[in-house]
Amino acid sequence: MYTLVRRFIKTGIVFLFAGMAVGLWILVRREIFGVFPHPHLVSAHTHAIQLGFVVFLILGVAIWLFPRAAKDDTRYSPEKIAAAYWILLVATGGRFIAEIVRVGYGGALLSWVVVLSGVGQVMGLGLYFWTMWTRIRPVGSHLREAKGERF
Repeated sequence: MYTLVRRFIKTGIVFLFAGMAVGLWILVRREIFGVFPHPHLVSAHTHAIQLGFVVFLILGVAIWLFPRAAKDDTRYSPEKIAAAYWILLVATGGRFIAEIVRVGYGGALLSWVVVLSGVGQVMGLGLYFWTMWTRIRPVGSHLREAKGERF
């Protein structure tokens, strides 16, 4: 497992624990104090778990498991995947923090941070999958399938 894969996976684990911390905070406030969660806290919790953990983990494992890029592949490069990682990290982290801060401060600036972070998440995922597209290909399995083998 190489550095970029570990970076995606470990970042996902950090987001998992950040999301669980917010989820625990929401749970304690609701169950012990009768305070139902603010929608921005729910959004922060959801994005940390779903995009921060699940998606980062999937993206890291995909880099690790998918076939290597073909020698003549000009679309894939580790630098583009690293750029997608940083865009996703900043966007997801920014959104997570901004959503939490919005609970106590509802300024228009934070609304723009949340929106621009959402745009960053879409752009980061778009760059990742555009770069990885050529690595989603058969490597021998199509020959076995043609012979009638079932998987």
